[in-house]
Amino acid sequence: MRKFDTKVQHLKYKVLREVARQAWNDTLLENVLDIPRIIVPGKEPTMRCCVYKERAILAERVKLAMGGSKENPNVIEVIDIACDECPAAGYSVTDSCRGCLAHRCEDVCRRGAISFDHHHVAHIDKTKCVECGQCAKVCPYSAIVNRKRPCQIACKVKAITINEDNAAAIDNEKCISCGACVYQCPFGAIMDKSYILNVVDLLKKSAQGRNYKLYAVVAPSISSQFTYAKLGQVVTGLKELGFHTVIEAALGADMVAKAESAELAEKGFLTSSCCPAFVQYVKSAFPALEGCISHNLSPMATIAKYIKETTENAKIIFIGPCTAKKAEVQKDTVKPYVDAVLTFEELQALFDSRDVDLTTLEEGVLDNASYYGRIFARSGGLSDAVAEGLKEQNLTEFELNACACDGIEECRTALLKKSREKLDANFIEGMACVGGCIGGAGCLTHGEKNKAQVDRYGREAYEKTIEDALSVII
Repeated sequence: MRKFDTKVQHLKYKVLREVARQAWNDTLLENVLDIPRIIVPGKEPTMRCCVYKERAILAERVKLAMGGSKENPNVIEVIDIACDECPAAGYSVTDSCRGCLAHRCEDVCRRGAISFDHHHVAHIDKTKCVECGQCAKVCPYSAIVNRKRPCQIACKVKAITINEDNAAAIDNEKCISCGACVYQCPFGAIMDKSYILNVVDLLKKSAQGRNYKLYAVVAPSISSQFTYAKLGQVVTGLKELGFHTVIEAALGADMVAKAESAELAEKGFLTSSCCPAFVQYVKSAFPALEGCISHNLSPMATIAKYIKETTENAKIIFIGPCTAKKAEVQKDTVKPYVDAVLTFEELQALFDSRDVDLTTLEEGVLDNASYYGRIFARSGGLSDAVAEGLKEQNLTEFELNACACDGIEECRTALLKKSREKLDANFIEGMACVGGCIGGAGCLTHGEKNKAQVDRYGREAYEKTIEDALSVII
């Protein structure tokens, strides 16, 4: 069974796997320059013009797999030399132009950017064009089209532009680290930085007898990943790698659901705090609503904080589908609790760097959370959990009217309505990825089927209520 959706993901995985393997063997520094040759030996055709360019790009991928540029605070980076295959963005004339006599495109252009050759075919002077699109609107043959690159289409916060070298450029002030551009770029020219070396280092030191316990906190969306194996085998695989304990982030979700429902009943209106990309979007695009964001930490940070406050010398690695989590753990409010973040893509590379075959392992058990904590993984799950939290705390006098938004476009609509006092809801559940966490950029697989798997996983929980789950730790 295929482990990844795309060949781009598979290439990224091979780089991560090889970097991790060399790190395990303490040979990374001496062999780092050889990794591109190992991955592309020169005997097979490449995606590029020649094997040498492919290896040059792979060298940049290796740098990102080792943590990327320290000068760039963003966890998302562009590999400039890999970003040269997309056509120029903006309005252009296609071969549908009939060379008509009307020349409406010329008449409507206020910048004089339209000219015609001896066949009366239109041409656009990019040095004059301001991309207003008026020419496209009046063309009777729809011969003028607006070409947008996949990364620009994917980026709903308009953080991506094209620089003077015709490569994508990311505006760090607008970027929310959601990773949509990473998943959609067909050449893998945009990647998230990896901190897999930090995790390998912690695992190695733990195996050498360092005095700390290493916890793997796994996101509930893991239930829809690693479909070639059973979830219990993934749990065992994590312990094979050297993790002391595997904990569900969904237990943190139970804790958040209880606290957030009480906060909502007290304040009357909230936007959720679970998705770091959504929280960042509210702060950057709707700063007037920043005070409406729930004061709770995310489920990841909440359970990590609990573990560190109750367990001496604990180290926490969060494993999930989210590139924005890598940005979240850099914040002062979260940094003390989470030591590193891995995506599911990176976890697969880590397993294979140690030749851990999940399908051969016995099944471990993961039973920390309730149904409501586990369904945080999909859109609408948080709203359902908040409703349950209100019920269990006898806060039923407050009538929940939730607006569950998945994808930045839906989030923008809800936030815009709220800013204009036209929203018929008292709780906005915002998730930057379409479908919720199950659509995260760091997933192995993406799709609607994942929602059903998350719900089934939720129903398998031993603890049926939020209070049942929390009674174990209180």
